[in-house]
Amino acid sequence: MMGLTAIDLGLRGATSGVFLLIILVTLQRRATSQQALLGMALSAGGVFYAITTAPYFPKSAWWWVLPIMTAQPTVFWLWARAAFDDDFVLRRWHGALWLGIVAFTFVLTLGWFYWPALAGAGGRGLALFNLALALAAAVQTIRTWRADLVARRRRLRLAMLAINVGLIVTVAGAGFAAIPVLVPGAPGSLPTAFVLFVVAIMAGLAAMQPAVPEATAAIAPSGRREADRAPTGRVPVNPRVVVDPRVVVDPILLRRLDHLMTVERTYRREGLAIGALAARLDVPEHRLRQAINEGLGYRNFNAFLNRYRIEDARLALSDVTQREVPVLTIAMDAGFQSIGPFNRAFKAETGVTPTEFRREALSLQDKVGISEPRREIG
Repeated sequence: MMGLTAIDLGLRGATSGVFLLIILVTLQRRATSQQALLGMALSAGGVFYAITTAPYFPKSAWWWVLPIMTAQPTVFWLWARAAFDDDFVLRRWHGALWLGIVAFTFVLTLGWFYWPALAGAGGRGLALFNLALALAAAVQTIRTWRADLVARRRRLRLAMLAINVGLIVTVAGAGFAAIPVLVPGAPGSLPTAFVLFVVAIMAGLAAMQPAVPEATAAIAPSGRREADRAPTGRVPVNPRVVVDPRVVVDPILLRRLDHLMTVERTYRREGLAIGALAARLDVPEHRLRQAINEGLGYRNFNAFLNRYRIEDARLALSDVTQREVPVLTIAMDAGFQSIGPFNRAFKAETGVTPTEFRREALSLQDKVGISEPRREIG
């Protein structure tokens, strides 16, 4: 028994060391993205959990340990959103949700001696909520996996998420079913220590990867690619990213992609996926992913398509002959399947809603007495 306890403590010590190293590396790189900040919060929570659930940790301290640990699934859910959704933005209500869970768990813990039945019911409800967050994180990964163009992120996301979700489900399930294996100091906590160690190693491997070169990650000051890059047709390079000139992408593939998008307007096809586009081009899917990601600077296939779709919609919205055409019709003609995603993507790209853009564009044309003729996208 003492041997197993020693292994348990050793795994937890190694886990804490790896998580602390992740935090130090992130700080050394001066990463300030929301994913990096949430990753440090998640790593700090991992250290906290590894220590507080170790054998011989004072059970008298459990009343203040539990609330912070219970809120960790919320941090992980936010991290998954930030890691796998390029459009995700932290809001104030996210912080309020975390604080609310901590406060609620404190109330449950303090009320355990006076209203054990009520506290038990609240704990089971909180466990179900954590399970829902774990499921939401899993759905987020699965839903965006196919559209992800970043090879390294695609390789690491599923394994990392599977282990983390498994850990959260185990913790939340233990709280719901009152499984004693996760009680701090219990001799059966060795499996938990092992899972924590595997999670830490996976997170460490991801964090220790070389940082993305500045040329491919930095926002372009001018909003356009470098002038000395080799011509690649009219395929739009992501204006928010400076494409690394050292990256070599088949120019013939880019020209064929340009023809498919600007002449045949394949982006208008409903539910277009990268696999279908690769089949049209008769190239392996991984080659097309590399061309769009490394050659054009897009991290997400939908963002690549939306560049064409929004330009198409902009031309239609500013066309006086289509003044009476509903915005929904224009959105669906451009390839969007509903008005909500169209409105969000359009405002993110232009800074205004489609209705505001149409009103300003048509008002300007009415003032000068001309109508801008439709032109080919590209």
